[in-house]
Formats: sequence, C-alpha cells, structure tokens
Amino acid sequence: MRDSRAVILLVVAALFAGLGAGCSRDPNVRKQKYLESGNRYVEKEKYREAAIQYLNALQADPRFVDAHYKLAQCYMRMGIYSEAYRELNRTVDLQPDHVKAQIELGNLLLAGREFQRALERAELALEKEPNNVDALILKANALAATENLADSLKEMQEAIRLAPERSGSYLNLAVLQLGAKKVPEAEASFKKAVELDPKSATARLALANFFQTQARWADAEEQIRNAIAADPKNHLSYAALARHFLAQNQRDKAEQILKDARTSLSENPQGYRLLADLYFGLGELQKATDEFGALYQQHPKDLRVKKNYVQLLILMGRLEAASAFNDEILKENPKDVDALIHRGQILNKQGRSNDAIHVFEAALKSEPDNPIAQFHLGLAMSVVGNVGRAEQAWREAVRLRPTMVAAYQALAGLAFARGDWESLNANAERIVTVMPQSPDGYVLRGAARIARNNFAGGEADLKRAIELAPGHPIGYSRLGALRAAQKNYREAERLFEQALEKDANFVEAMQGLVGLHVVQKQPARVLPRIEQQIAKAPNNASYHFLKGTWLNGLNELEKAQAAFEQAVQLDKNSIEALLALGQVHNQRGRLEQAAVAYQQSIQQNPKDPRAYMLLGSLEEARENWPRAKEQYEKALQAQVDYPPAANNLAYLLLEQGGNVDLALSYAQVARRALPESPNVADTLGWAYYHKGIYGQAITVLQEAVKGIPNNPTFHYHLGMAYKKNNDVARAKLHLMRALELKPKEKVAESARKSLAELGG
Repeated sequence: MRDSRAVILLVVAALFAGLGAGCSRDPNVRKQKYLESGNRYVEKEKYREAAIQYLNALQADPRFVDAHYKLAQCYMRMGIYSEAYRELNRTVDLQPDHVKAQIELGNLLLAGREFQRALERAELALEKEPNNVDALILKANALAATENLADSLKEMQEAIRLAPERSGSYLNLAVLQLGAKKVPEAEASFKKAVELDPKSATARLALANFFQTQARWADAEEQIRNAIAADPKNHLSYAALARHFLAQNQRDKAEQILKDARTSLSENPQGYRLLADLYFGLGELQKATDEFGALYQQHPKDLRVKKNYVQLLILMGRLEAASAFNDEILKENPKDVDALIHRGQILNKQGRSNDAIHVFEAALKSEPDNPIAQFHLGLAMSVVGNVGRAEQAWREAVRLRPTMVAAYQALAGLAFARGDWESLNANAERIVTVMPQSPDGYVLRGAARIARNNFAGGEADLKRAIELAPGHPIGYSRLGALRAAQKNYREAERLFEQALEKDANFVEAMQGLVGLHVVQKQPARVLPRIEQQIAKAPNNASYHFLKGTWLNGLNELEKAQAAFEQAVQLDKNSIEALLALGQVHNQRGRLEQAAVAYQQSIQQNPKDPRAYMLLGSLEEARENWPRAKEQYEKALQAQVDYPPAANNLAYLLLEQGGNVDLALSYAQVARRALPESPNVADTLGWAYYHKGIYGQAITVLQEAVKGIPNNPTFHYHLGMAYKKNNDVARAKLHLMRALELKPKEKVAESARKSLAELGG
C-alpha cells in the first residue's frame, strides 16, 4: 500500500509539473508574468531590473505594446532618452491611438528642440482626445517654442479651463507668460499655483525662482522656507535655499543650510549628500572628498556615496585608495558599469590606456548606451593617438546625452587643434544652449569667431563670458589676447593683470603677459614679473617652469636648473619640467643627471616619444650607438611617425653601416612630416647618396645647404654627391667650404681626404 501511494504521489507531482511547463511555454502567460514582475520593480524604483523584465516580455512577444511603453518609461527614469524615444516610437507604431505615448514622445521631441514634430504629436493626440489636458499643454509649449506666443497662451488657457484645479497647469502658464513678457500675469499664475496646492514644494519653489529673477530676495526666501515647512523631508527645498544664499554671495549661510539638511534628512540619501554635492559643484574637490569620505563612514551601504567617493579620489590623484574601494564594488558585482568606468579611469591615469580601453569596451558591452563610458573611452583613445576613434566615441556620447558639456568640450578641443573653426563654433553653440549661464561656451565661440575674423562677435562673446563669471579669469585673459592681436598693448596688459587678480594661479594670463613684454621689446620686465607672481603663488609649478625657460633662454643655466628642479618638486608628473631639466643638465655637460630626468619622464608617460628621443640624442653624443638606436626605436614605438626620431635613426643607420633601405624609409617618414627642415633634407639626401641615387641626393642636399649655409656637414654631403656624379668642380667647391667652416672637426678630415682624391 505504501508503495502504491508513493506511485500516486509521483504521478500527481508529474501532472502538476507538466501543467506548470505548459503554462511557461505559453508566450501570453510568460509575457504577462514578466510585465507584472517589471511593474513590481518599478514600484521599488529599481528601473534597471524592471527594464530587464520588460525586455523579457518583449522576447516572448515583440509586439507587446504595454511592455514597449513601460520600457520607455524605465529608460526615461534612467536618463537613457534615445532608447526611450525608440520604445515610444515602437509603441505608437503598434498602437497609433496610444495617447499617453504620443504625448510623451512629443515632450521628448520638444526637449530635443524638434518643435514642429512635437506639435504634430500633440495634434495626433488631440485628434483622439480633443479635451486631453496634457496634449493641450504639449501643444501650447510647442507653439511657444516656435514663437507663436498668442496661440500658445490660448491653448494653455483652454487646458486650464478643462482642469481648473491643476496647480501644475498654472506653473506652465506662468512660464509661457514670462516668455511673452507678461510679468504681472506670470506672478499671478505662480501665486494661483501655490493657492491651489499650498503644500506643493514645486509650486512654492517656482514662485521663489520668479521672485529671484526680480531680485525680490526676501519674498523668495519666504517661499522657500514655506516649502521646507510644508514638506520638511523634501531635499529640493534645502538645495533651493542654499542656491538662494549663494546667489547673494552668502556662502556661509548656504553651507549651514546643507549641514542642517545632512542632519534633518539623515534617512534621505539625496538630502545628506547635498553638502558634498555643493563642494563638488564649486570645484572644491578636497572638501568634497572629505565630505564624501565622512558620509561613506556613516552610510557604508549607500553605493552612490561610495561611487562618488571613488570618483573624487580619482580626480584628486589618490589612485591607490580609489582602486581599493572600487575593487570592493567589483567584487560584489563584476559587471557594475559605474565601477568598470572608474577602473578604466584609474588605468588611463596610470598610463595604461590600452588596458583602460578594454575596460571601457567591457562596460559598453554591458550597457551600450552609457554616455559616460563613451566619453572616457574617447579620452583613452585620444591618449593612444587614435583621434578618429576618440572623436567617434565623443560624438556617440553627445548623441546619447545631448547635455554632456564635457564631450562637447572635447570635440571643441579637436576642432581647435585642426583649425576647424566651423566645428568649433558648432560645439560652442551646443555648450551655450545647454549651459547658457556658464562662460565656457561663449569663450569657445569667441575663439571660433575671432579665428574667422569676426572680431566684433568674438569680443561680444568674451564680454558675455566676463559678465556671466566676473570672478573667473578666462574671459579677461582671452579678451587680453584679442587686444594684444589688435596691438592695443596697454589694454591687453590691463586685462591679463585683471585675470591674475581673479586667480593668481591662472597660467594662461601669465604667459600672455610674458608674450606681451616680448612683443613690445621689453625683456627686462619679464623675469621680475614672473618672480612677482611666484611670490603670490609659490606652489604653482608652471610659474617655476616659465621662470626656468626664460633663464635658459638667457643662458643662465644654473639658475634655470634650480627653477626646473623646483617645478618638478612641486609637480612630479610634469613631463615638460622633467624634459627641460634634462636638457639643462645636458647643456651643462651633466649627462648622467640628464639621463635620470629623461628616465623619470618615461616612467611618468611611457607613450610620450620626446624623452626617448632626447635620451637617444644623449647616447649618440656619448657615442653609445646601440643604446641611441634603441631609444630612437622606442620613440617610434610610442609614436609611429615621430619625425625627429625617424630622422635621427635614419642618420644613425647610415653612419654606422646599418640597413640603407630601412634608413631611407625612416628619412622619408621624417621628410613627409617636416618638408621644410634642412636637417631632414640632409638626412634624406645622404640616404639617397648611400642608395646610389646621386641626382636626387644632389637636389635634396642643395635644399639643406640653402637652409643652413654654414653647416659643414651639409656641404660635405653635397660635395660627396657631386663627386659621385662626376661634377668635380662643384664637388671641390663644397668640400673646400666644409673644410673652411670647421677645419678641426671630424668632417674636415673626411673633406680633406676626398679633396685629395679629386686632386685638390
């Protein structure tokens, strides 16, 4: 009996298992389960997990409208607007009368400045639901964007007539009225929004913002404090009050408010992070780092605090600590995209850019639409010299996040380097659009306009930059450069000095002053002015470097060395200072010390070919030919077509009996990059000579002699080429000239021997 009962139980279990399997194979059941699971994740604000479930639902049924729509909403919450746009489009393609999707699609188009298309979506929604208030508001906003303000206000009034109790509608009306310069009406609408919903922080903060634009500071503060009283747990009100005080240069009050928020909102991550975010926004990285470090101790489970702390440690150059915390995150979740991006940043700063590229690519494999990963991939690609791929990554970053100013700035930097003023202007325009109250876009656009001889437009942009950020030095400095170009030297000097008053460490302005004194033939003013600035900013490595460079030009090598050593002591990562220090040591005959400086530079940046090049020249001076050859080859590994190394390696091969064909190829590389260089022409001509192509050798060597007429080696090479070409008279002429110029050098011995062979 016991056995038969067991058999029955097994049969029943198998039957239920079969039923379960049957259900799981039903795509309609499966898709509904995934949809419900996604909805539960949304309730918990776990949008990434919800998106995965909606995607699973769409795998079961690619035409599942609800899943497409819900997925679009997840993407919007996650800030992935390109994917949200795609999913909303798919929703309305499958169900054109999905009014909510049409409206949300219209709002995305409006944000993307596609005003006419947004208006079309509003019209489609209104065809289905003529009294839909959200569709009317979308239409009103789209009309306002196309500067049809009268019709815009009519549509907005109709939306309010249909739903007169909606506080948000009055806020929207107020904004449109401000656009139409109806300020009293706008104030009435803001106040009506507050009247309808007195506990709404949004309405009170909007009214406060209006008062701020009217410089009615007391009224604004009252509204913000009322917002805090109405909803004491709303972090946005504390943030608004801090901004209110900052706008009035009351920094202490702003900080105190956010310190209060840290205590009052100790259970709200967005609240207790406000002070740290303020420090970061103000560029006070040390304070931000300290604050996030303290928050991490208090809230060790807040992953966002930990990630922000890691990011700040990276920015502060504390890579070992950043890596340790970041590895903890990756140990918990090896596919955490933020942590992968941080690891890539650390590797890039450690000079391991190729490794960083692999990490960023892994992050993008997990999250293809991550604009931050694309941006940092572009930075790593630019370091390894793959400018085309860097540009592609940055363009993808701004496609994914049209408000990413850092990517526009990177693209602007590329455009500036290429002299592509149209592209520079376009990227500057985008920065101005995204951040109209920041000086950055105006400064870049000013540069583009000046480069295209639109001096009035450029000047207007630079003055706007100064107006927006009167405490920032860049506007003054760039306007100073414009005045210098216009030969208005007195005004240029005044502006450069103003820039340095705003920021004693603003190197660009100091360089401008030095250039100004040189142009005006006032070299005696340069060194005292640099030393005056060092007294104000003694820890600025760039000023010590500038001092060393000037002293080196005066041939005061011992003092120059001291200045460069101070620069290196202040900034051990300064490649320029290390290279300059090495060159001064070299000039003073201190070759071992020069080699040490060059090796330090290589350790700091193994991808910079200059240190290898200088080390190769040093070894060549010591007649250590194999070591010199090795260093030139390393320079070319760091940068394949680096012309000075290609030139020197070619000459070394020719002089030391190396492969002539290889030497010729290197000489041609150098020639393509430096077609006007007499030294490069001499190397190429000498390579042709060794190949037995004497006619071409003569042509190129003539260029070298013409470029530097008193170089005995050039005359010797040209004389030898004429000798092989059986032009005895010209051969003697140049060989004798080589002998006259340096009668006691090695080249003179060779010239004397060849002249004897010619009977001269």
